[in-house]
Order: sequence, then structure tokens, then C-alpha cells
Amino acid sequence: MSNLKPLYDRVVVKPVEAEEKTAGGILIPDNAKEKPTKGEVIAVGEGKALDNGSVRAPKVKVGDIVIYGQYSGSAYKADGIEYKIVKEDDILAIVG
Repeated sequence: MSNLKPLYDRVVVKPVEAEEKTAGGILIPDNAKEKPTKGEVIAVGEGKALDNGSVRAPKVKVGDIVIYGQYSGSAYKADGIEYKIVKEDDILAIVG
């Protein structure tokens, strides 16, 4: 995965799998699980180019757990693992 370097304000996220069980212990079938919207940041671009020619540094860093929009980004599969490439603006929060 080290050869994937996102450009500009894009971030590569490895989605965290949806819960297999409900709080009450009921198993959730694969087709009923929600799309993951939480994941770990794997790689970060150099930042967003601003109108004045400067570059705004990214707010997220590798290793952060983030929440992003459900339909954001593009899927990318490498070595059997699916990643999402999202714009930093599509990241809603960093999970502390």
C-alpha cells in the first residue's frame, strides 16, 4: 500500500467494517449492513491549493480514525483490501 500517494487534498481511508451484531446480539446479514462511513487514514496528499497560490496543509494525518460521507469518494482495491479515496472536505470528523 506504500506506493499509493493521493494528490492535493485527497485522503486514502481504509474503511472499518460494519458491526456484525446488534447491541442485543442479533447477527446482521451482509446485505443489511450499512456502508462503512468510518475508517483509518492510510495516506494523505500535500494539501488543498488555494486561489492565492498557497497550499492549505491537511487537518488529518496517517493513523487518524475519521468519519466521512456515506457516498463520498472512489473505491480502490489493492491486495484484496478495499480503500476509499476521498477529498478532505468530505471528511466530517476525526474520532478522538
